[in-house]
Amino acid sequence: MTVPPTHTLCPNAPVPALPMEGLIGVIAPAGPAALDTHKAVQWMRARGYSLKVFPGVYEKEGYLAGSDEVRLNDLHAAFADPEVDAIICLRGGYGTPRLLDRIDFELLRNNAKPFIGYSDITALHLAISRHAGFVTFHGPLLNADLLGKRQQPTESSFLNMLRGHLKAGSVLAHPEAYPLTTIAPGIAHGRLLGGNLSMIAATMGTPYEIDAEGVILFIEDINEPLYRIDRLLTHLRLAGTLRKLRGVLVGDVAGVDVSSLDRLLKQAFEPFRIPVLSGWRSGHCDPNLTLPMGALVRLNAGRQELVLEQDVVIRR
Repeated sequence: MTVPPTHTLCPNAPVPALPMEGLIGVIAPAGPAALDTHKAVQWMRARGYSLKVFPGVYEKEGYLAGSDEVRLNDLHAAFADPEVDAIICLRGGYGTPRLLDRIDFELLRNNAKPFIGYSDITALHLAISRHAGFVTFHGPLLNADLLGKRQQPTESSFLNMLRGHLKAGSVLAHPEAYPLTTIAPGIAHGRLLGGNLSMIAATMGTPYEIDAEGVILFIEDINEPLYRIDRLLTHLRLAGTLRKLRGVLVGDVAGVDVSSLDRLLKQAFEPFRIPVLSGWRSGHCDPNLTLPMGALVRLNAGRQELVLEQDVVIRR
């Protein structure tokens, strides 16, 4: 089945590409983690970049990386700083949703730049897409992924996407060592949006919930047994979200038996007759591929391809 493009699709705006010798800011909008600053600086320097660490990265308040005020100030400061070319999050965890109703989305929109993270950071991807309208990147965290030495193509996927090496028409490469599974064949055009399934469900009923109309939904998760994945998908179905989708790309669902997950995915999405492709290596996995949230893409589940249909960054 082919789900055709429609004039109502409104892709998010591309952001400036990460320039060579650029400055990357690191913030901690969710949970705390000890950062080896010397190691982080050396990692960036070896790839031609410098690093700016915002104050909240070094703070800890229980399960949060500093108070809400500190974490919010760092988010705003990183976007407002004209010298910062891209922003990467330290880690996920918990706490990002606490910031949503205090974010100055006009400030973010007026200073759009690559913003990278996953897991709890999903809340920011959804909110920025809905209220600021520019592409963000579901990609590696500084501590767990880049400094944690995730295997390739984690790093190359991240850098190629942000540097602008992938243009409209580019097929996003997927490592052959990790076979994909076609749950439902077909072709769909839409905005790629989503992230952590638990976080997507947690924002339902708020002004920051996923705007699912015309969307190819990307989902991933960790530490959720199969029955809870079922519950989360049922939540989205009962909320009317699934019927608005054009297709589904399923990333890593860590800790769940793959064959059991595939059966659940078929059962959950079959009534909607949309393409579904499973096994994409993005999320809490190694390697962890970067995906452009809010960008217009084409999903060919039968051929197991994901193709960019717009430039996601613009070189200055």
